[in-house]
Amino acid sequence: MAIVLSILPIFFIILVGAFFRKFSFPDRNFWSGAEKITYYVFFPALLISKMAAAEMGSINVLSIAPLLVSILLLITGLMVLAHWVSRKQKVLTDSAFTSVFQGGIRFNTYVGLAIVAALYGSEGVVIALVMVAIMIPLVNILCVTILELYAEKVSSQRLRRLLMSIVSNPLIIGCVVGVVINVSNIALPYVLSEILTIFSQVALPLGLLTVGAALSLRAFNGVALPLFLSCLVKFLLLPIVAVALAAVFGINGIEYQVLLILAVLPTATSAYVLAKQLGGDAELMATIITVQTLLSAIWIPLALSIA
Repeated sequence: MAIVLSILPIFFIILVGAFFRKFSFPDRNFWSGAEKITYYVFFPALLISKMAAAEMGSINVLSIAPLLVSILLLITGLMVLAHWVSRKQKVLTDSAFTSVFQGGIRFNTYVGLAIVAALYGSEGVVIALVMVAIMIPLVNILCVTILELYAEKVSSQRLRRLLMSIVSNPLIIGCVVGVVINVSNIALPYVLSEILTIFSQVALPLGLLTVGAALSLRAFNGVALPLFLSCLVKFLLLPIVAVALAAVFGINGIEYQVLLILAVLPTATSAYVLAKQLGGDAELMATIITVQTLLSAIWIPLALSIA
């Protein structure tokens, strides 16, 4: 019950965002701008301020990094193998598979950090940020690769532009800057430190509101199977693989709890943008994002209670 009560406000804020967007409050143009400023300004500020001040000596990065890479590569291999085996039966089109893949492997950072902060405070947030800094580049590379191999009409120019966007990803940059400041023991000027702190306080509440504003229930005709498969991977296969490999790599305690939270998060809303840019099934992707986000309100507290 304590877990449910801690997580409930997070999903309530998401629903508030959906309610505001439904009634065009403040107006329809506000939400695209809010999403951009959160992604490019407020969230990187949160990453820099937290990573710069973090006590990272106690975090077992040498075990966490190969664990996370192993989880992502294993899930990718299993999904590609399953799609290859089922191709003759035409279970999924290649385009639909790209959306199922993104639904299975991507994660919503805003929701994850909000939950970790509510349950484990600053210590948990720092661990989550270290994991996120490792996972974000690899997840993006894997998603781009799958879209390149399976999506329709992918041009080399689009692919190069997207690969450059990975390198210039503000979340990756924020993590790198924060780590550099941390390891070099650079003291930030007081004014800059306060600006980062104030910006970081805006990141999660506004980020959660924009998650809600991005939800959109579309027609479910013909998408029941890919929707089911994406949820099966996201809410069952990925957590099982994460728990099994965590035991192999000796990850336990708060690091294990944070890993489990990241493993059961709904897919990121940015998956829709990526599907649209690289010729994936964007409509299916939008449905997967919405349904996973709604289901996660029930599944996340349940999974944490079981674990």
